[in-house]
Amino acid sequence: MQRFLKVFNQQTCKVIGMIHVDALPGTPRYTGNWKQTIEKAIYEANLYKKHQLDAVLIENMHDIPYVPERLLGAEIVACMTRLGRAVRDVLPQETPCGVQVLACGNKQALAIAKASQLQFIRAEGFVFGHVADEGFTDACAGDLLRYRKLIDAEDVLIFTDLKKKHSSHAITADVSLLETAHAAEFFLTDGIIITGTATGHAASPEDLQQLSGRVKVPLIIGSGVTKDNIDSYYKDAHAVIIGSHFKRNGNWLEEISEPAVDDFMQKICQLRHLK
Repeated sequence: MQRFLKVFNQQTCKVIGMIHVDALPGTPRYTGNWKQTIEKAIYEANLYKKHQLDAVLIENMHDIPYVPERLLGAEIVACMTRLGRAVRDVLPQETPCGVQVLACGNKQALAIAKASQLQFIRAEGFVFGHVADEGFTDACAGDLLRYRKLIDAEDVLIFTDLKKKHSSHAITADVSLLETAHAAEFFLTDGIIITGTATGHAASPEDLQQLSGRVKVPLIIGSGVTKDNIDSYYKDAHAVIIGSHFKRNGNWLEEISEPAVDDFMQKICQLRHLK
């Protein structure tokens, strides 16, 4: 918890705004718009800055279909580093900024964070194996934390998904969410992310309650948070990651909607005032 508080300051429910960058060079949906991709990421970072979000997370969500970590090209790392630096330069120094590389590009994300001076990454497959839509994902905690030590990036926090969305967990069906959380905690995660079954699908408040007070690391809601359901998470979550809800029609494929960002942050201000 101390590592989290050192980066995110006081213990209250932080709002992390997601920047879904456009499809990157070499991926099926790339349209040759690299300059526009950078400008759009900067625009969204400025929007989040204007509405005083607590942190920002950059993700290559549009690089569908995703490939396993071993097939991620150098161009993805290079482009995400460029975007990470551009967003980092927009935000106030005290605003944490992170990165996720799909799918399971956890080492790549650490390298990007190191080069771009970002404060955290979102990692998949930290503990226990599972089958995702891009293939089998193996546990990576031991390898990933050794790599963080190797590249002198120990100041970069690693937030880790439990029972990752868009995945089958049949092979670990006998391992409860709490047992998975304890394993991640034992393997030195800096924060646990709870999600629904797919992008934009709400995480179960019962899952949050199951873990609240039973682990010592921060609990983060990683999907499906909206203005209408934030009350269900606010008391027990240390942070929420918002992506789809900030888009037009609540669809992650759409453009960002400033009124949606404004409405959500107004609701957060009300909750913080009540607290």
